[in-house]
Amino acid sequence: MESTESSYVSSPEQPQKKSPSRPASPPLDSVEKPTYIKLLVSNAAAGSVIGKGGATITDFQSQSGARIQLSKNYDFFPGTSDRIILISGGIDDALKALELIIAKLLSEIPTEDGDDAEPRMRVRLVVPNNACGSIIGKGGSIIKSFIEESHAGIKISPLDTDFFGLTDRLVTITGALEEQMHAIDLILSKLTDDSHYLQNMHAPLSYAGVFFSGFDGIPYTYVLPYVATAAYNSTNHGLNGAGVKFQHNKEDHTNSVTIGVADEHIGLVVGRGGRNIMEISQNSGARIKISDRGDFMSGTNDRKITITGSQRAIHAAEDMIMRKVSYASERETD
Repeated sequence: MESTESSYVSSPEQPQKKSPSRPASPPLDSVEKPTYIKLLVSNAAAGSVIGKGGATITDFQSQSGARIQLSKNYDFFPGTSDRIILISGGIDDALKALELIIAKLLSEIPTEDGDDAEPRMRVRLVVPNNACGSIIGKGGSIIKSFIEESHAGIKISPLDTDFFGLTDRLVTITGALEEQMHAIDLILSKLTDDSHYLQNMHAPLSYAGVFFSGFDGIPYTYVLPYVATAAYNSTNHGLNGAGVKFQHNKEDHTNSVTIGVADEHIGLVVGRGGRNIMEISQNSGARIKISDRGDFMSGTNDRKITITGSQRAIHAAEDMIMRKVSYASERETD
């Protein structure tokens, strides 16, 4: 979804100033109101948030008083390879938990010696489409005021119509940690008064029911693929090096690539009862076909996996498959 993200409103052009401290907490009855925050993180970042044996996430929950949940490994937000974190609790508790998470991820960003620049990262919130109006305002008046007050950059992506059943949009906040937290506080104060937002508090983290809708609204299962092949040498593909890909387009509609995966790793890609391959297909929006047993890439013992869809869907599916293979290879070398 990153490639389709466009800003509704961008950051102010004037140089950023140090933002004021976070506004005073609202009255007690508002603080006690249960709410939630959904955000996206990479698979690696999710591991940092969880910590060894769940120690970090347990500590964050204890410090904040909020509940923190993560989507399952490889259960990604549609069109991305990012997992979903759900923080729930009172407003102050949820904001405290979010600040702990962001601070943790910022602390792990590598910096060069002598570089005094403050590390920064994007924070991507997941917000129901029908609740976005409450933070945009008439003519963008509300979101503009949030930008001016917090000095953070705020972008709201359009609803991605490539995925049937997807009703969420991404709100991306940039800036220093203090600026981001101020902006998120302002955003959340509006969302907690929106019934559409609160109705989604207990929605499942999985987007398994969302699928790539193909072109011109045709479900991807009915799109006829134009097959072009990406050749991967068995000793120089995926994890071991950069393979040579040959891709062709047919009126820029549907692309297809074929990669090779060692026969002994196919079971991990497929999963029990085909669960893994179905999740990869659903989360990426790509069609995936695995060759029959004994049908190998020329001169190798690698099974063929043909991935069909948009370039973005293909890249997402390929990345998920290679991560599965990488996990298997790492276990074998331990």
